[in-house]
Amino acid sequence: MALPIFASDALSSVAYAPQELLMILLIGGTAFLALSPWVAGAVVLLLIVVVLSYRQLVKAYPSGGGDYEVARTNLGETAGVVVASALLVDYILTVAVSVASGVDNIISALPELAPWRVELAVGFVLLLIVMNLRGVREASRAFAFPTYLFIGSVGLMIVTGLVRWALGDAPTAASAAYDVQAVDLSQAAIVLLVLRAFSSGCSALTGVEAVSNGVPAFRAPKIRNAQLTLTAMGGIAIVLFAGLTLLALVAGVRYAEEPCRLVGFDCSQPQPSLMAQVAAATFGGGSILFFVIQAATACVLLLAANTAFNGFPLLGAVLARDGYAPKSLNTRGDRLVYSNGMIILGAAAIVVLVVYRANLTTLIQLYIIGVFVSFSLGQLGMVRHWRDVLRTRGGRRHEARSGLVINALGACFTVLVLVIVTITKFTHGAWLVFLAIPVLSVLMIGIRRYYRDVEHEIAIDDPGDEQVHYGAAGDVAIVLVNRLQKPVAKAIDYALAANHDTTLALHVAVTKDETDLLAEQWREHRMPVPLTIVESPYRTYAGPITAFVRGYRERHGASVVTVYLPQYIVGHWWENLLHNRRARRLSQQLMLVHGVSITLVPWLLDSSALIYGRRSRPLPGADRGGGRPAPSASFGLVDHVSDTAGPAGR
Repeated sequence: MALPIFASDALSSVAYAPQELLMILLIGGTAFLALSPWVAGAVVLLLIVVVLSYRQLVKAYPSGGGDYEVARTNLGETAGVVVASALLVDYILTVAVSVASGVDNIISALPELAPWRVELAVGFVLLLIVMNLRGVREASRAFAFPTYLFIGSVGLMIVTGLVRWALGDAPTAASAAYDVQAVDLSQAAIVLLVLRAFSSGCSALTGVEAVSNGVPAFRAPKIRNAQLTLTAMGGIAIVLFAGLTLLALVAGVRYAEEPCRLVGFDCSQPQPSLMAQVAAATFGGGSILFFVIQAATACVLLLAANTAFNGFPLLGAVLARDGYAPKSLNTRGDRLVYSNGMIILGAAAIVVLVVYRANLTTLIQLYIIGVFVSFSLGQLGMVRHWRDVLRTRGGRRHEARSGLVINALGACFTVLVLVIVTITKFTHGAWLVFLAIPVLSVLMIGIRRYYRDVEHEIAIDDPGDEQVHYGAAGDVAIVLVNRLQKPVAKAIDYALAANHDTTLALHVAVTKDETDLLAEQWREHRMPVPLTIVESPYRTYAGPITAFVRGYRERHGASVVTVYLPQYIVGHWWENLLHNRRARRLSQQLMLVHGVSITLVPWLLDSSALIYGRRSRPLPGADRGGGRPAPSASFGLVDHVSDTAGPAGR
């Protein structure tokens, strides 16, 4: 079960890695395809070294932190956040590349869907978001079927094609008849072309690190089972990658970066993927096995995209716990999944797919930069780890020496490949990734420093320091009143129920007519708290209220002031546009006044029954006073409306 869960990304990459490798070589003409076995051999050698290196990483760091933990522990904070940034970018591109490749294979089987390429890609990402937000677990046995179907069907195709070749009946692709308009290349350009083909072929290595991130999910013995899964994944990926590359050469597959360079090809039609061309040549274009292979390839590519919906939110949660990302990324939704991380990942992948029109070739140029940044720093961190072990632990010297040799070799290979990838892909769009990784790294370090400063600011004083005194000299409640309505009456009822030392109502006088009407209604309804009116010559609200609160605290000492604000609760989104949201704006401004706390008193309008299942309650105090709050004592009004404040005012 571990193989389809953790290795689907790495295994699915063989669906596009041979295609991209041969496509780049074809730029120089069909003669350059003779170099493809050597380039593919270099990719296979690199894959072997990386798998062996990650076996050592799994042994040394079985906690599941992967390259991020290794780099942060052994190389410091900067290396750790660089790896984290690279992995976040890699997860986004994993979704984009896997979905784009899956759609490419669907279109190869059903060409009439070609005009809907971008829409299909976006639809699949939205489907993945919804599935994961609903809590669909990747460990479900249902995910094993497409992975093993892909391995089995592609393996059968390779064996069938090579057997036919050995018997003298080699499969022939329809594109084998096309000639290619080659580009004239200088000697230096030929070298760069071969290196670029190698870097594109290295996309077969994406996803190798997934096992090291998931060691805690294995059954005991965890390390041994993780290493066995890693080895099986590497072995299967090598066989499928090498077999597909060889079979594509045998069948004479032509897949061009610019389809119109294929002489005889109808450029108005979508170019079939390498997988589709090989399957059609081996089994026939309309055969059942052809459609089985295309369906299995599309399914495993979407499954590979789904692995990112597990990795990205988990990494975001780890970064949030370490203080390098917003705390909201460490919040689980109602399905116990990190829903915020999933939404961010899906939205970012959709933006990438739309911007690049779900073009696989263009997306591949961005893809493997982040992969090899994390590979390289992870391997360098492992070298530092084994050197520290050799210096401090005598009992593990033999294990440390072998680990040091393997990881040093892995570091040399991955750093070299990172340099090659940078040189060959930088001008083809990879510069965006090199821009995104440092920006994310700086942002993470800034977030970490911000949280550190806030933590220092809010930490409680040492018990040995000056004693903290709790409790204030007074307690006053202020109910903000615009017009005398049911929400205001409810707020007054709440304030009186809280039994503050002093309770009063405050009205900001913007127009004389409204103020006079309010004062008259206040007397008529015999409201149980005094009404204080403050003038606002500039027709603002926050300024006069703030001045009143500060003046009150100056006159009466360091009182705790609780401001009650009535607020509508509505059932339709458009109703929010029809209310001026004054309560929310005032609460945000009053929060900046020292000694003030805010209490929002909700009043549910009838439309709120659509959301909450109920309407507004009867007017507070109706059971006591015939539909209005009962006066607790005789009272008057203060300022120019008032007489003498009674007990309720005090």
